[in-house]
Amino acid sequence: MKNLTKRMTVSLFCLLAGGAAAHAQVVTIATGAQGSLAYNSGQAVAKVANDVGITARTQPLVGYLPLINNGEVDFGFSNGVEVEYAAAGTGNYDRTHPELRLVGTMFPLTTGLMAPCDLGLKTIADVKAKASELRIASEYTSSTIIPFYIAGGLANGGLTYDDFQKVPVASFVAGIDALGDGLVDIALVSLNAGAGQQAAVKLQSRGGLCYISQDASEEGLAAFKEYLPAGELVTLPQNENVNGLQNSDAIIMDIPWMMLTSSAVDEELVYTITKAVAENRDALKASFGAFGRAKTEKMAPRNAVEYHPGAVRYYQEAGIPLGQ
Repeated sequence: MKNLTKRMTVSLFCLLAGGAAAHAQVVTIATGAQGSLAYNSGQAVAKVANDVGITARTQPLVGYLPLINNGEVDFGFSNGVEVEYAAAGTGNYDRTHPELRLVGTMFPLTTGLMAPCDLGLKTIADVKAKASELRIASEYTSSTIIPFYIAGGLANGGLTYDDFQKVPVASFVAGIDALGDGLVDIALVSLNAGAGQQAAVKLQSRGGLCYISQDASEEGLAAFKEYLPAGELVTLPQNENVNGLQNSDAIIMDIPWMMLTSSAVDEELVYTITKAVAENRDALKASFGAFGRAKTEKMAPRNAVEYHPGAVRYYQEAGIPLGQ
């Protein structure tokens, strides 16, 4: 009887210990280098996850989408275009990542082609008329998705990189710096980006920097989406306080910045994370201001990559449109 009681006690201890270990499991959120968009997003999401009882830790990594696909990392971030490329093995990816799943949009990334204002390139049609004379930032060897953004913006006006004088740059910021230093005439610049504001200051004698307005026609949008299927074109009004919009309104690119996971990650965990992000917008904004642009009702836009069942469950319960 004593032996039986002892065995039952040991079994109960193991069961409880196993349950405690499962509860204490650390969830990993992959991010980029400190100060990057992914890093700041990951820190904010980890904080709200911990606040709802999930032990979440960020892990700075480079090129982590394959790790998420393989289940080596639980969560991470990417723009909606790149995750489609990664899943399908197209664009800047040379193999498929079929186990990637979407959690949802964190906030939109608004960006566009910019040029010194004195060049008079108000629209993509203006660019087409002068393309052979213009130098454009190219290659982006350490930011391989950026050339596809630019290619989409050019295709919108019936152009390709080959229509320009190409100037290789290393990164997104390097392209903006080249614009400010007068080494290129056109580069991609995010709305309100610090590097873009610095470049505009350098170009004050040339009127600063202006956004090049895209073609919003059906044909123009279709050509744009050949490269950036998850992207949209948005019209921003003239605003003297916003770099690039001082002189006129502009139609530029809007790409969703998304959280993703693997098909192997537990449904309940993804449900809880999705709910935490959707229902704690103020806390997220306090950690990282970019979350102030988030719209909960637009968390689940159409994408070629599937949403994780845990995320789908939350969106259905909350009445958030899925895949529209």
